[in-house]
This record gives sequence, C-alpha cells and structure tokens, in this order.
Amino acid sequence: MKQRIYVDTSVWGGVFDRGFMHETVLFFDMLKTMQMTCLYSDITESELINAPNRVKAFFDNFPETLKEKVDITPDALTLAQTYVFENVVGSTSFDDCLHIATATVNRADMLVSWNFKHIVNVFRVRGYNAINLKLGYPTLNIHSPKEIVGYENENHL
Repeated sequence: MKQRIYVDTSVWGGVFDRGFMHETVLFFDMLKTMQMTCLYSDITESELINAPNRVKAFFDNFPETLKEKVDITPDALTLAQTYVFENVVGSTSFDDCLHIATATVNRADMLVSWNFKHIVNVFRVRGYNAINLKLGYPTLNIHSPKEIVGYENENHL
C-alpha cells in the first residue's frame, strides 16, 4: 500500500528556500521515486495563494497522480480547536493545528513540515498525540524533510 504523507505549505515553499532547498528537493524526488501519495488540503491551497509564483507553479506541476486532496471535515475542525483549547499551541497557530488535525482525521501515515516552532517540535508533537489518543485517533508521525531523506538517503547527507 502506498504511503500517504501530508505535506504542509512550508515544504512546498522549501523547494526555493536556500536553507531548506537541498533536503526538500530530495524529499520530493523520493516521493516521486517511491510513488508515495502527497496529501494536501484547502488550508494548503489557501496558504499558497500568497506564495511566490514559482512555489505555486511547483505545487501545480507536481504529478497529479501523486497528489490527493483531503477534506477539512467538521471532526478535523473540532480536533484543531481542541489542540488550541488544551494549550498545545496558542490560538494564532490555529492553521497549523488544522494541518495536523486534517492529517490525523484523514489517517495520513505522516505529516512533513519545516515549521519547527509549532509543528515539528517534540513537546508539541507529544501534546497533539496525547489529545489524539484521548479522543480515539491514532498518533501522527511528524517529521521534517531532512529527517525523512536522512533515513532513506543516508548517502545524500
């Protein structure tokens, strides 16, 4: 079965960011090579509206056969609100919570992000997953592209 990886907006932009470019390009190459499904949602599309044209073009030109748009359901909205209510992050990080909740509710195998403050953060991940378990959802693996390509492509690091 194909791995389903929710890719947040920061990773799409990482293709053109000098600090993240190398690992991000390797990550997207790995997705293509291994035929993994790249999940995204309305929140991703909304955030990409203000992105530079080259980021939008990269997203638009990524193979449709490897992309799957998942829904932001009422359950995902409730879960995201719970993350904020339980103080995993503040209310200004609701969109980040919505990425995580959408990935969780849609049973993504993993979420990948370059957002180390609100998403790829060991303390926050523990908080998100504690709430997931409390509410009957599975835990969600959350990693940066660097961690993923480091595991799969050790010769590139």
